[in-house]
Amino acid sequence: ESFLVGFAGFMEAALKTENAVIVVATESHRNSLFRTLQARGVNLGAAIEQGQCISLDVAETLSTFMVNDVPDRTRFLRVAGDLVAAAAKGAKGKHPRVSACGECAPTLWAQGKADAAVQLEHLWDEIAKTCNIDILCGYVLNEFQREQKSHIYQKICTEHSAVYSR
Repeated sequence: ESFLVGFAGFMEAALKTENAVIVVATESHRNSLFRTLQARGVNLGAAIEQGQCISLDVAETLSTFMVNDVPDRTRFLRVAGDLVAAAAKGAKGKHPRVSACGECAPTLWAQGKADAAVQLEHLWDEIAKTCNIDILCGYVLNEFQREQKSHIYQKICTEHSAVYSR
């Protein structure tokens, strides 16, 4: 629930100011987000049509830059850079920006690829700094991850400028 609320609020804020947003999530999460945004009065169809909202599947996106279960830096920077550039074309706000939210690194962590998740968070941080974009990562932690894998979560958190946890 908090995952959906957080992503929906993040996307809504970007879209209502006519900025661009990229969402990389599972199909079920994207469908839930889109229903939530439409219920809030966001014209998501128009945003997608105008290039203001780019929606991608997490597994397909990961397949574009993962090599041997780790993110390939060169591939990632090319893929993410192209994606941000495409989204920037759709930003129409007074001070155009791109916002990105997704669950790529959380998906890797859930698959037991914690080191790859940390590496990917670091790469997204590079993109955030060089492209001046806002990024929201969505982690849904189960009790085991909270207790037994807290050192991994701390590594992930150190890659971010801010962390909100519920």
